Amino acid sequence: MAFKENILLLKKLSLKKLGNAFKVYRSFHSSRKSGIDKHKGFPISISIEPTTSCNLRCPECPSGLRSFSRPIGMLQQELFEKIINQLADKLIYLTFYFQGEPYLNPEFLKMVNIAHKRKVFTSTSTNAHYLNDANAKATIESGLDRLIISIDGTTQETYEQYRVGGDLSKVIEGTKNIIKWKKQLRSKTPHIIFQFLVVKPNEHQLEEVKQLANELGVDEVKFKTAQVYDYENGNPLIPDNEQYSRYKKGVDGKWRIKNELLNQCWRMWSSCVITWDGKIVPCCFDKDAKYQLGSLQETTFEKIWNSESYNKFRASVLKSRKEIDICANCSEGTKVWA
Repeated sequence: MAFKENILLLKKLSLKKLGNAFKVYRSFHSSRKSGIDKHKGFPISISIEPTTSCNLRCPECPSGLRSFSRPIGMLQQELFEKIINQLADKLIYLTFYFQGEPYLNPEFLKMVNIAHKRKVFTSTSTNAHYLNDANAKATIESGLDRLIISIDGTTQETYEQYRVGGDLSKVIEGTKNIIKWKKQLRSKTPHIIFQFLVVKPNEHQLEEVKQLANELGVDEVKFKTAQVYDYENGNPLIPDNEQYSRYKKGVDGKWRIKNELLNQCWRMWSSCVITWDGKIVPCCFDKDAKYQLGSLQETTFEKIWNSESYNKFRASVLKSRKEIDICANCSEGTKVWA
């Protein structure tokens, strides 16, 4: 996080949130060292899915491919309020994103504002095609803390190779609208990030996107490694720049994940993902919600978070994470949380 974002986050903390975070941190490290699931506290961050719908057709995204094996739809405000009422007093960070384009949900910014009023740090990720003047102003007024704008190319020709069906000029126009209203309303938020998914067709434009961000007045640029489904025999999206690749080629000519999957995962103790229809899944790599651990349409978050099925899943991560298919592409496989 940038310094200004850290200040914003600190302002939202309370003794109850800090106490909960300490419980989570301590229980995770106790579990990691012992190899036995010991869980206390509530998540300090969650991701909520505003919608599975998207206007683009990105080649490595279930929304873009229209290939979900689960129901598609939009998060309703009533369900969101039910969720936030159960979690807000201990929750620090809320990401309004899983799959889909958040701005397609007409109630999206209303829900952001609800979380903002409950002093939860809010973030979202968008392809920026719906950041017209009215939506840009409403975004600032909602209190959104972090806005991630996906911009995977600095020319239309490069951009559309991954963002299929996208228009780079709309992304730039939407960015300008956000910056304009942020200045006019004299708002410190949202912190604006250009997120650049590094793939082979665009890896030559890393410096160019930094320059573009600087010219527009974007706060930060982040480079993200790309997850691809079929990589063993190579993939045209895998970049040559090894720094931004999740994969490496072996002596046998086969491609493999660079990360060594350790039998631990901080996310299993600190966060979770909630689909648009209230299903809880362990993390953002479970795009099809294969590992459903409970439904908030049927019971409370506390019962699901402390349920036998959730504890069994955490235990399986500690025992043999490599056997869990959704962990295979994880970009945090080698991280040891000190």
